[in-house]
Amino acid sequence: MHTVAVLALDSVVPFDLATPMEVFHRTRLPDGRAGYRVLVCAATPTVTAGAFSMAVPWGLDVLADADTVVVPGVSDPAAATPPAVLDSLRAAAANGARIASICGGAFTLAATGLLDGRRATTHWLATDRLAAQYPRVQVDPNVLYVDNGQFLTSAGAAAGLDLCLHLVRRDHGAAVAADAARLSVMPLERAGGQAQFITHEPPVPEGATLEPLLAWMRDNARRELTLADIARHAGMSTRTLNRRFRDQTGTTPLRWLHRVRVHRAQHLLETTSHPVDRVATHVGFGSATAFRDHFRRITGTSPQAYRRSFGGRDTLTAGPR
Repeated sequence: MHTVAVLALDSVVPFDLATPMEVFHRTRLPDGRAGYRVLVCAATPTVTAGAFSMAVPWGLDVLADADTVVVPGVSDPAAATPPAVLDSLRAAAANGARIASICGGAFTLAATGLLDGRRATTHWLATDRLAAQYPRVQVDPNVLYVDNGQFLTSAGAAAGLDLCLHLVRRDHGAAVAADAARLSVMPLERAGGQAQFITHEPPVPEGATLEPLLAWMRDNARRELTLADIARHAGMSTRTLNRRFRDQTGTTPLRWLHRVRVHRAQHLLETTSHPVDRVATHVGFGSATAFRDHFRRITGTSPQAYRRSFGGRDTLTAGPR
């Protein structure tokens, strides 16, 4: 039987720890047999887990025989990992074990050096920190999970479920994975390349000179604004506008505007049954084709797929309005 070892470090995030335990423990093969043997292990007999402490039945030695090792996040992902843990993970990898991290667990996995030169992700709030702390890792902030074959990483919270279901599908096929997804009340269709759906720009620093312009752009996002229109309102040349925008927001004026529009479109796709063409017009895109292109570029998925994953029952069943 396929053995999954879930590594519980001190200060482990309970959600991250429970996700692989539940998904793999409840997975059943078509004949009713368990799909996995799940072992929770740690470097110490007891670990803290947020509001409680827990006794852990297995030590690090079980990693040597595990087929898959799952590394949940801890409350401070940048905290130093015990050398014995890093050595055990490296040894497990050398033995051919598949190693997957959930959320901040990517920091632990990166500390082993096993992610060097590889693409990886983590929770969107921590991607910059992961990239700065481990510059040899190719951090992708715009996906739910990354599958490098032997090494996998996922973003935060529900993305850990996506990753676990992806592993079940790899091991036992789509039918078994679909059954595991139903038990988790999760859609099986969310692909790893899908964005984490954080489409707003980082907050502009307090006192930034562009804040009045950004407010005007938000208020007028439904208009067909050109770069010249924005520069004219700001009272500066397009060249100066682009430079200041990059300095203060990290992107260009039109890209910032497109993200505002896509963010509003996400809300409409979640809460209304409006046809995609109507949503495109409502948020300010000149055509449905342009809307679909920008939506996919920013979120990694299509408007229809986004609505299927995040829309309420009424948005999926009601007719066009």
